[in-house]
Amino acid sequence: MESMLNPYYADLHIHIGRTNSGKPVKISGSRDLTFAGIAKEAAERKGIQLVGIIDCHVPGVQEDIQACLASGEMEELEGGGIRYRDTTILLGSEIEIREPGQGAAHVLVYLPDLSVMASLTDWLSKRMKNITLSTQRLHAPARSLQEEVLRLGGVLIPAHIFTPHKSIYGSAADHMSEVLDLSLIDAVELGLSADSEMAGWISELDKFTFLTNSDAHSLGKIGREYNQLLMQKPTFDEFKKVIRREDGRQVLINYGFNPRLGKYHRTFCGNCGEVLDEAENAVDRCLYCGSPKIVRGVLDRIRSIADREQPYLPPYRAPYQYQIPLEFIPGLGPRKLEALIADFGNEMNILHQAPEEELAAIAGAGPAAVIVQARAGNVRLQAGGGGTYGKVLGKES
Repeated sequence: MESMLNPYYADLHIHIGRTNSGKPVKISGSRDLTFAGIAKEAAERKGIQLVGIIDCHVPGVQEDIQACLASGEMEELEGGGIRYRDTTILLGSEIEIREPGQGAAHVLVYLPDLSVMASLTDWLSKRMKNITLSTQRLHAPARSLQEEVLRLGGVLIPAHIFTPHKSIYGSAADHMSEVLDLSLIDAVELGLSADSEMAGWISELDKFTFLTNSDAHSLGKIGREYNQLLMQKPTFDEFKKVIRREDGRQVLINYGFNPRLGKYHRTFCGNCGEVLDEAENAVDRCLYCGSPKIVRGVLDRIRSIADREQPYLPPYRAPYQYQIPLEFIPGLGPRKLEALIADFGNEMNILHQAPEEELAAIAGAGPAAVIVQARAGNVRLQAGGGGTYGKVLGKES
């Protein structure tokens, strides 16, 4: 008889900044974002039980993984993935694709084990100029990558699909079908400036499972967006069943930014720095200075390519719950956060379980009230735009 299904927290998009020897992988990533450092942060501080580490195609990263396995600190799991304490690591890679006549877009690839990831490295090294760095351009058709990932038993997921820079809808095309074979995709990653309702304006997304991930470039950003997955145990094979919604496996909840907190929610003028009114969905020039240097906001971009009058959420779509990362909570500085983690064990416990009065005893009444109010989405926000995050202004009165 099959074991019961259980909920697990999962953040599936975390970059590696450096190898253990100090070689850069993600140039914009922090130095302490090593393979082992990410595993430790996710397991011990964040309370995340399934973590996708991107950039595992890099040979130097694979050497670090081998060292972790050889030391006995980690072990490869039957069913795919690598276990560190109570957390499973999925081996992933972010790759830049660009089809003729289109802009660049990023995709995520997940594979079951280190030997298969090494096979992808060999394939990529013949089609990529620098295999030692993160998110490099693939000099081959995007569909050939999809076919190779399928051959290797992996999954390919378009990344942060609405972001103005290097995403399927934000910079590549009006339709995903112009870029990728939709039959070889099971899920998409929404990105920090979009939620399920916003994505519901586009009909070709209906069949895909939605994921919300952090795209972390530092340890502190791990878990700023995440998912709760229902599965038997955290392994690669179970993850595949989740995104395909097989045998009862599914995404239970997407925990993500209110899109207003995202860096690219609203249209922004790169000349004068003004965030343009959300109601102005068709502006080509700044309403304040007349400059054409407009960074189109995600909301405006979605409305410009929408093929529906109203958003549609299929019955199988997981609820999207707005979650305020602890670093956004007004009045919750590093010292108070450390005290909360010491008392409640990890960030997931603080965000989801800790009673308000117990939070207040450590962090103060103000931060505690915002944390609890955020669970119900009752927080006042200032929208972000043009590469600047929005702000939490406090609890609603």
